[in-house]
Amino acid sequence: MIRRPCEMFLRRARGEPWAEEQRPYWKQRGWQLSAGFLGLVVLVSGVVALTSDREATGVRASPAAGAGPLSGHPTTRSGRPTGCRTDDSAGDELPTAAPKDVEWRALDVAEVPVSASAGPLRTDGPLWWCFAHTPVGAVLAAHIIPSQMSGPHWRAVTEAQVVAGRGRDMFVFQRSAGGGSDTDTASRRRTGRSAVASYAGFSVLSYSREEASVELLLKGEQSYAATTVALRWSGGDWKVVPLTSGALHSPVETVQGTGGRLMWGGRHEVRR
Repeated sequence: MIRRPCEMFLRRARGEPWAEEQRPYWKQRGWQLSAGFLGLVVLVSGVVALTSDREATGVRASPAAGAGPLSGHPTTRSGRPTGCRTDDSAGDELPTAAPKDVEWRALDVAEVPVSASAGPLRTDGPLWWCFAHTPVGAVLAAHIIPSQMSGPHWRAVTEAQVVAGRGRDMFVFQRSAGGGSDTDTASRRRTGRSAVASYAGFSVLSYSREEASVELLLKGEQSYAATTVALRWSGGDWKVVPLTSGALHSPVETVQGTGGRLMWGGRHEVRR
């Protein structure tokens, strides 16, 4: 049996017995809690191994994006959707510290950083959007877009904030067929489950006006882990670029210490 990297990290943090692996993966507590850990409910890097045989018979295409602020073409002269205006004066300069105006907000089972200057500046239903066209805007999008996937409106978020293509089709296919239902969130809330890891820091690995790669540093009970999210400027906002496998992020790997990454720092003051 292939052990999923994120699942292994979570179990090490809790010291759970490996016998847990004998249960179906969607019933394992490590798989369920990982939704709060990153908001990446499907953990597609592991689900691929279970669905690769189905791929040979054809991948079901994701539904067409519905009407919304990020569907279709930009609607203003600035290239942003109507109602979205951000301060992009920082340009392409990479951050040397976390933004000072960050506050932490509860997003489903996760706690995510938001900034009054870099976004997300708009909330329309399940969508948190309108990020600054800057490296910091990309950083915040890398935290928030995947975290929205643990809620019941993951399809709407996917259609609006994940770049269309084979990777998105695979994500929808696996999210639909891999045991992660739209009722997962309500179940976690009823049972009082919470994340066993939190966002601790970040690093901008690469940046241009069109593409960005952001590494997220995660802190568990006993160690750190890291994963990378790719983003693209599309339709007037940052969107996640999935891997061709359908994963929204690279495999989560345990790391030694903070390794020079920028830390969020301080105690999170969460606004609900």
